[in-house]
Formats: sequence, C-alpha cells, structure tokens
Amino acid sequence: MAEIKTIHLPDVGDFDEIEIIEVLITPGDEIQAEDSIIVLESDKATMEIPSPYAGKVQTLIVKVGDRISEGSEVATIEITTGVIETTGKEEIKSAEVEESAEGNTEVVEVGLEESSTLGKSRKPPPKLAVETVDRSGNLIHASPSIRRYARELGADLNRVIGSGAKGRILKEDVKAFIKTTLASGVAATGGGIPIAAMPDIDFSKFGEIEAIDLNRIRKISAAHLHRSWVTVPHVTQFDEVDITELEVFRKSLAKEAEQSGVRLTPLVFLMKAAVAALKNFPEVNASLDSGGERLILKKYFNIGVAVDTPNGLVVPVIREVDQKGLFDLAEELSTTAGRAREGKLSPSDMQGGCFSISSLGGIGGSHFTPIVNAPEVAILGVGKAKMQPVYEDNGNFRPGLILPLALSYDHRVIDGAQGARFVSYLSRTIADIRRVLI
Repeated sequence: MAEIKTIHLPDVGDFDEIEIIEVLITPGDEIQAEDSIIVLESDKATMEIPSPYAGKVQTLIVKVGDRISEGSEVATIEITTGVIETTGKEEIKSAEVEESAEGNTEVVEVGLEESSTLGKSRKPPPKLAVETVDRSGNLIHASPSIRRYARELGADLNRVIGSGAKGRILKEDVKAFIKTTLASGVAATGGGIPIAAMPDIDFSKFGEIEAIDLNRIRKISAAHLHRSWVTVPHVTQFDEVDITELEVFRKSLAKEAEQSGVRLTPLVFLMKAAVAALKNFPEVNASLDSGGERLILKKYFNIGVAVDTPNGLVVPVIREVDQKGLFDLAEELSTTAGRAREGKLSPSDMQGGCFSISSLGGIGGSHFTPIVNAPEVAILGVGKAKMQPVYEDNGNFRPGLILPLALSYDHRVIDGAQGARFVSYLSRTIADIRRVLI
C-alpha cells in the first residue's frame, strides 16, 4: 500500500511568516528528492524549498502569496522511495543574497559542510538562491529585487530572456519584455490583469467572408494604440467653443491665402491656439520618462496632426508651430498631409511631437474620445462644428457656430482640475484667436 507523507516547511533560519512567491509543483507531478517545490522570499533573500521525498504529488496545500513558518504544511506526496539518505560527508553549495546600502545585489557562493551517519536520514537544507528552476526545467537567474520588480509589473520571469552574465535577468530585460508584450497584445503573466487572446473563430460558418491582410501602417498603428491604451490612464474632458468670430476672421483671410497659394483651414488656428495653451500649461507640453519617475518638460512646440490616408491613420509632426505664421503653417500642413496620403512620410516625420490634434470635423460626428499618442500626455479631438442658438447676457439668443472639443490626457501627469483649466483656456483662445498675440 502506498504511503502518503505530508511535506512541512523545514527550519529556514530566523524567518517567520515568509511569503511564497512561486509554487513549482502541481498535483500529479512526479518529483525526485531535493527537487524544488516552492520559492520563498524575505527582505534579503530568495529561498527554494526542496522536497525531502521522491514520489507523486497528491495535494497542494499552499498557494502563491501565502505566508508560512517552520512546520507549516506545504503538500502531500505518495512516496516511491524513503527520505534522503547520505553516505558520508558532502558539501552543499548554496547562494546567499547580500544588498549594499546602494541597493545593489550581489551573489555570494557559500559552502555548507554537513555530515551524516550511513543509513541515517537527514532533513535537506533550504537552498538560499537567486537561481530557481521553473517547471519546464529552465533556469531562472534573477535577484530578489528583480523578482520583486517583475511581480510589480506583472512580468512572468519564465518568459524573460536574461542579458546579464550566465543569462542573469536584469531590470532592463524585464522592461524590454513588458514593452514587447504590450506591443504584441499578449498577457505578460497569468497574474494581475491578463489580456486574454481573442478566440479563433471560423466566421465562414455564418456566411460568406473575405480575409484581407492588414497593411504595415495599420499593424504599426494598432500596436502603438494598444500600448498607449493599456499603459496610459486616460481621462477625457469635453467642451464646446463658439467659433463664430474665428470663422469670420478665417474667411476674411481667404482671398489673401488664395493669392499666396494656400488654403487656410480651421485646423491651422487650432494649432496656434494649442501652442498658446501649452505655453500657459507646461505640464501638458511634457512626457514621463521611461521609469515614470520624472516629468520631461519640453521647451519646443511640435504639433502632431492625425491624417486619414488610404492605408490608415498616420500622425505627422509639424515642428516649431510657435515660430510660424498662419500661411506658412497652412502650406506646410497641406504639403505634409499630401505626402502622408501618398505614403511618402519617413519615420522622422512622425517623431518629436509634443501634443496631437485629431480632427474629424470634415467627416462628421460630435464628441469622441481620442487615445493619447504616448509618450505625449494629451491629445485634442475635434468634432464637426454646427450652428446652435447661443444665449447672450442681454437675454437674447443668437446663432453661433459651435465646435465640440474632447481632450484626452494622461491622469498620471494631469489631474482633473488641470485638464479642465487647460480646456477652458484653449476654448477661450479659440473663441478669440487674438489671444495668441497676447
């Protein structure tokens, strides 16, 4: 008759209520004596706990996140051989983790000499290590600080490729893995908030279909938009602005613009108004650094403009908008949009933006929620203007051309009050474009 044994946590030193960060076995697994079964982590070290028996795992009593102490039950196992027996003196190699005052982690190899009497069983010591083995037999080489960092980001270290010595996983490796994962739309780990893959559906069962490959631009845009959506905590602030006077002013310049060979669109005025608002709200003209700990304030004013092309959406950047006049901007905007539709933009044409504008007014619709064009922290969505009654202070109504606006922003950088103030200032500037001269 098979013997069932309970595996208890052995003496792990001066630790109490230590957290389980990995469980390396599941019921039904065949394991050997000294195979690692769980991984614990204290403030200074990561410890693999080995099985004292060989056999088949019956039940798993603990889970990741549990805190256990010496003597705590870990699992039950159907024994195939007895407890580990040794034949004499042997040296067991382990690794301890030491952290300096600067937080750097070093691995120090230590020899632990143990002796036992022939035929006498002993309890195997826990392995204090930064190297663990996953259930597929792959070596995981990472310090406790890196393991903690990976857990905070939701990264599965089993899938991270280490670039350090002997395949050691570095902080940069975890960052690179997260960026690649977000771009591909695949879940980084089974924990946290996983991004489940869409099911593979045979749509032909329901009717006639045609499969069309996405072009390169749409694939790149999809990855970038997905990354921005899942990494940026979005808030959208809506407003409406009376552009009656702006439209009168724009039309008064139409003939002069035509003589200069350009078409003066409302978008040019929105770009100038955006620059005025960015100058008054420098936090909006900024980007977070890659670590999310510093705000990079930009002293230049480059505006990205979303352009609808036959191949998909692209966002070329118009540089130094603050230093260009209305006609110069109109000409550059027309030329850039033409190159975009012809597929002649270079990667540099879409880099270096501070703030983006997506105008759907020429197509239709009112309010919408644009996705922040990261690493920028805000984007302005512009809908279709329409005539509406405007109430005046004298109690009368007049017809007004009302333009709907939607500002989406990164809530890590811009709070609600700042967002409202920015939109309010922008609306006042658009309504009275003479403010850009102040």
